[in-house]
Amino acid sequence: MENELNEIQEENIGLNLYSGVRGAAVKVLNRIDRTDAYLDKLLDIELKNSELSGQDKALLFEIVHGVIRWLGRIDWILNGFYKGQFSKCIPNVKNAMRVALYQILFLDKVPDYAAVNEAVEFVKKLQGQKPADLTNGVLRNIIRSKEGIRYPNPDEDINNYFSAYYSHPSWIVKRWISRYGNDFTEQLLIANNDKPKLMLRVNNLKTNYNEFENLLKKVNLKYSKGKYAPDFVRLHNLVNITDWEYFTKGYFSVQDESTALPVYLLDVKPGMKVLDLCAAPGGKTGLLADRMKNEGEIVALDKYESRIKILKKNLERLGVQNVRTEVTDALEFNEEGFDRVLIDAPCSGLGTLTKKPDIKWKRDIGDFRKITPIQSSLLNKGAELLKPNGFLVYSTCTIEPEENYEIIKQFLFEHPDFELVSGHGIFDDDILDSNGCVQTFPNIHGTDGAFAAKLLKKK
Repeated sequence: MENELNEIQEENIGLNLYSGVRGAAVKVLNRIDRTDAYLDKLLDIELKNSELSGQDKALLFEIVHGVIRWLGRIDWILNGFYKGQFSKCIPNVKNAMRVALYQILFLDKVPDYAAVNEAVEFVKKLQGQKPADLTNGVLRNIIRSKEGIRYPNPDEDINNYFSAYYSHPSWIVKRWISRYGNDFTEQLLIANNDKPKLMLRVNNLKTNYNEFENLLKKVNLKYSKGKYAPDFVRLHNLVNITDWEYFTKGYFSVQDESTALPVYLLDVKPGMKVLDLCAAPGGKTGLLADRMKNEGEIVALDKYESRIKILKKNLERLGVQNVRTEVTDALEFNEEGFDRVLIDAPCSGLGTLTKKPDIKWKRDIGDFRKITPIQSSLLNKGAELLKPNGFLVYSTCTIEPEENYEIIKQFLFEHPDFELVSGHGIFDDDILDSNGCVQTFPNIHGTDGAFAAKLLKKK
């Protein structure tokens, strides 16, 4: 994937064919179609290398994220109006139509005719008159029929209806319906399609909550306090917050409130020796250091040097001084004697679809078979390195039981010297499951979907 990103960074389109916001959007969407790279990385490269204004960059972000978020509904409609197989359409034409249709369906500022004209001119410039005529015909037919577009009948096939209308792969919808029922699943799909909320963590190594509140008020940023984590604030507007001088000064991090829950559950204290087994990019590492008041030692591991570099840069900005980083495969790390171990395991990420809509299109049912053995191995390794009477927290950013409590259940069966510690008394009951583990859902809690379980090593 890094090679693909490097190729894209070095790409030189001499004729500047993909100019303007819509052209740039098609370029990014083409790359998403042809590489395994993630949306955020591709978009970040485009924004950094772009000469677009701040307002146009925001629009580019909105369009690309919007198309990927609503790809299921957009493609359902286009399939119904395109003569032939829409999936086999020329990439430039396919993504130009997707961009135009997203604007037609979801954005109010651009008139329908303008969205069509832009798409037609773009396709004509790149592909010629015939594909441009095709684009024009399909989009104008959709506009004429916009109020009467038909989706699968929910009374006959609720799975297909949810999949098309709420833009999620049918295998995910089927899983969630069988587990949660129709009503909960519908609310979860709606929440996943919401625009993401911007959450900030106040960094107590540089400032404090009251001082940070005053800084927000001075620049007229509307906010509310975090619901579950006391050092978090939710901004009411999406702004380029990382351009603010206090981001550079390390007063805050941009991270979801759910990321704090495993750290709070771990209950670190100043002076402890703590292992962060899967640390990069460092959001939880920074909060661990904050809770430890920069005292003691955190050992932060990651397999890739490029990710450790990002982690170090983030920690340096936050003023973190008690972290030792190591580039190593966590399963080969053998230093023992840790008071606390955090295992923020790699996972399907299906709790983060609000922020990362491309994940739902990249995953398939087979991914669970590949990832759960890795999760179990990491849990076993963390347990091995933990001191007797020490605590370990296993966490993910997914809502899938195979990656969450099923991993814990199997581990406890194989390790009688460990016991599960309930989160009752640490958190409100509404974010705990029947086993006392943390489990959040976007549609209930307004955060990412996340899981965390605390284990005690008895001897």
